[in-house]
Amino acid sequence: MAIALPLALLILLVLILMWWWDKEPAQFDPVQVTTAHMKAIGRPMSTGAVTTYTLIQSVDTLMAKRGGYLSNDKFPPGAFMDNIPNWEFGSLTASRDLARALRNDFSRSQTQSVEDKALGEADPLLNSPNDRWLFPSSESQYGKATDDLEDYLGRLSDAEDGNAHFYARADNLADYLQTVSARLGSLSQRLSASVGQLKVDAAPNADVAANAGPAKAVYVKTPWNKIDDNFYEARGYTWTLLEQLKAIRHDFAPILRSKNADASLQQVIRELEESQKALGSPVVLNGSPFGFFANHSLVMANYISRANAAIIDLRGLLGRG
Repeated sequence: MAIALPLALLILLVLILMWWWDKEPAQFDPVQVTTAHMKAIGRPMSTGAVTTYTLIQSVDTLMAKRGGYLSNDKFPPGAFMDNIPNWEFGSLTASRDLARALRNDFSRSQTQSVEDKALGEADPLLNSPNDRWLFPSSESQYGKATDDLEDYLGRLSDAEDGNAHFYARADNLADYLQTVSARLGSLSQRLSASVGQLKVDAAPNADVAANAGPAKAVYVKTPWNKIDDNFYEARGYTWTLLEQLKAIRHDFAPILRSKNADASLQQVIRELEESQKALGSPVVLNGSPFGFFANHSLVMANYISRANAAIIDLRGLLGRG
């Protein structure tokens, strides 16, 4: 009896913390938070500042939200949770993609340009394993990455030639959106597989196709214990992507207007905003497509597919002369 009461209280405390930590962070206004930050550090706003600081803020959110960073927790309650860690992985994937685009495209005038040193250091740091808890921990690596991004941001508003640059060109944006489109397409397929689907595998090249005969259909179905994992990974990715596209809408405004592409980007943002509506259920439901109960994965897949279709249209507009 003397042991049962403390044990029951400990279990209750763990359950309360799990409930409290199982909360997706709120959205922020990229332009507003960037303006306040640049004012605080005494730097003027410049092209690319909103995109860069949105990346910093997104990574900081992983560490500063309720419960902190949970993906590498080895003790309860974090070790018992999977929804938020999967959300964190989805968000981190979007941040990694933008960091890579900053390093390879946005900060360079051409392929022969020298990359920015700070961005060259931030990119691999953000790609450190997301579940490392021994030194160096995931949090310490991501913290160093944001320090490098802050260094780039500070130099971005410096008028001295040879410091940091941000080239808001149509081709740079189109290349980044191609990566985004591939991510969204993959997430949509994984979410749709919650109810099972036949997937036709095409031959890898024309020579193989000529001798392979009819294409083979493979039945793909997500295991029941992975359905909520895919759902929350998609929620995390689209949460961060939504912030990034709002920032891009600001930094790339002139080129978007010149290509008549601002309406297409706004449509992508609207679809992603719908994907972030609050979940009106304590669990991720997986009803049949036209059944009595909801299928949250299919709803998420619908918004992601619509956003991806709008991104494909947007890339087409950016590619026109």
